[in-house]
Amino acid sequence: MTPRPRKASDDEIFGAVQRVMMRRGPSELTLSEIASEAGLTAGALVQRFGSKRELLLAMMERWAGGAREMFDGLRASSTSPLDTIRMYADCMAAMGESPGSLAHNLSWLQVDLTDPDFNRHARRQAQDTRAELKRLVEEAVELGLLPRSVDAAVAARLIETTVSGSLMTWAFYQEGSATDWMRHDVDRVLALLGEAA
Repeated sequence: MTPRPRKASDDEIFGAVQRVMMRRGPSELTLSEIASEAGLTAGALVQRFGSKRELLLAMMERWAGGAREMFDGLRASSTSPLDTIRMYADCMAAMGESPGSLAHNLSWLQVDLTDPDFNRHARRQAQDTRAELKRLVEEAVELGLLPRSVDAAVAARLIETTVSGSLMTWAFYQEGSATDWMRHDVDRVLALLGEAA
């Protein structure tokens, strides 16, 4: 007897989890809502992952190892390394579709900061993201888009900090969209790096 095929891939399920997480905080998230979003049953999720915690950890592990893949995808659609950095900021701005969705993302950040298992994955994702930003800055320097005096490691950390901080300040001011707000801040940082002597 052959096993029944899966009705959704892990990545499709993780996408459903991400969409639900934009609407629900950690205490509100249920396997039933995730299953409904993914077009599955809660029992199918339990059979595949074991529990809500294990599902979330599996998703975090997938994300933690996917930074290079994400940036490669952005590179394929961009015109330059600096454009790829802007596109990355746009992706991060999606967490701030509304103050409510950003609040939910921040509540999930608390889990990442306080639970050692989640923190391990979140830290790896952050480290890999910074490494990819550094690579993009190095490419921009090689192409003459940024001066050779730019320290790629310092610039990557500055871009990383700007993206995170910009999203937070947008939440306070709520002027225009999060994407436009963050794009302005990232463009300014890239301009300042371009002026570095």
